[in-house]
Amino acid sequence: MSGWIAIAGLGPGDEALVTPEVTDVLGQATDVIGYIPYVARVAPREGLNLHPTDNRVELDRALHALQLAADGARVVVVSSGDPGVFAMASAVFEALEKHPEYQDTDIRVLPGITAMLAAAAHAGAPLGHDFCAINLSDNLKPWDMVEHRLRMAARGDFAMAFYNPRSKSRPHQFERTLEILLEECGPERLIIFARAVSTKDEAIRTVPLGEATPDMADMRTVVLVGNAATKRIGRYVYAPRSAT
Repeated sequence: MSGWIAIAGLGPGDEALVTPEVTDVLGQATDVIGYIPYVARVAPREGLNLHPTDNRVELDRALHALQLAADGARVVVVSSGDPGVFAMASAVFEALEKHPEYQDTDIRVLPGITAMLAAAAHAGAPLGHDFCAINLSDNLKPWDMVEHRLRMAARGDFAMAFYNPRSKSRPHQFERTLEILLEECGPERLIIFARAVSTKDEAIRTVPLGEATPDMADMRTVVLVGNAATKRIGRYVYAPRSAT
């Protein structure tokens, strides 16, 4: 029996934002692998094995998927949002590189709606011009690299989206992020805090950088920072399509 792996994005939270393609492949799966809260979003059914694991074992999780597929299982590796944005698609291919005996595995990546795009849609159009996404966690890269990329993105006048801005174990890093943004962008630049987007707990708040405080963000928050041309029209924020 020939197995396969589908690496799927479950969207930002609202089940209506899970794509039909992902729903279909979950219906075909024999095994679902992923971080504990993401696997919990998949409905149990007869014949489906759920494999929830901790968030810090991505490569182990990916190798497990490859091993199951080699034994004939139909495996869906789930992430929230889009699996190619700070998520499991990269981990699966890294595991594949380390274990070339699995290179003939049938692997598909199924896109999803990432939190950055859902937050931008609910705020207006703050990513309407050139933008970049930065993961503020230093779990997989040094903080010096994070700071360097922040400064370069700000100096390039990109709109920015920040994932994993602030956790209990590293609350000081988002404070430092705001300091860098103030230095590079000034206090009037707009910043959007989008928490729990597309869920019943959603809260979106837009303030000038000079009024932003670290406690406005947590791990359920995506932070969007405008470029120099970004404007607020009533409750909406947008970046003009033409360069200024």
